[in-house]
Amino acid sequence: MRYEEIADDLRRRVDAGEFAERLLPSESDLCAAYDASRITVRKALDVLREDGLVVSRRGVGWYVVADPLRQTLGRLGTIEAQLAEAGIASTRKVLDFGFVTAPPRVRRTLGARRALEVRRLTLADGKPFARVTVWCSELLGRHLSLDDVEQTTFYELLAVELGRATQTIAAASATNADAELLELAPGAPVLSCERVTEDVDGRAVLMSEHVFPAHRTKFVVELTRADRSMAPSGLRLVE
Repeated sequence: MRYEEIADDLRRRVDAGEFAERLLPSESDLCAAYDASRITVRKALDVLREDGLVVSRRGVGWYVVADPLRQTLGRLGTIEAQLAEAGIASTRKVLDFGFVTAPPRVRRTLGARRALEVRRLTLADGKPFARVTVWCSELLGRHLSLDDVEQTTFYELLAVELGRATQTIAAASATNADAELLELAPGAPVLSCERVTEDVDGRAVLMSEHVFPAHRTKFVVELTRADRSMAPSGLRLVE
């Protein structure tokens, strides 16, 4: 069928790296190039989207999906460090900075009624990669400024020795606010990660929430056989 022929040709062109900056021609240009109707072109693009090869962004167009970044869970690190190791330039844009009454979950975790709350957008090679919200107690964060958190990670800024962190990862759907920030359709699949970082004495000093477009990253953990059971540890049933 005609749309399948167009999908096959576009797949070949994508594999050949033809499209600069991963942006496909507009639907109008594709209609002219293939002498096809917009319905036929869209059916071809939908085939590629179902294959996970392209994604559409409202008001922008169709993009070739980049290979997802592999984030290792075996060590305590930052998004910026993982991006740098992959040769990807990262920048951060602080969206909100201020001292707030800690949300109930943050209050219970950090043991503080007031907290510094920083919400930011992390960009990878100029494209939205993650929405991050970080909380620390007012006591620990009172000396920090907006310039500080724009330039440096909390791990480097806090005057405490960090010990370990617990990270919980779940599948979720993008809220309207996150969809706009991450250039996704509302309800698009995302990975939602909650991390609690402790100092060397086991006290929680940071709590953070990270929301990633599901197609832009994947988490990797190495499993070793400690006993006869091969089941991964830390598996929890969500009720």
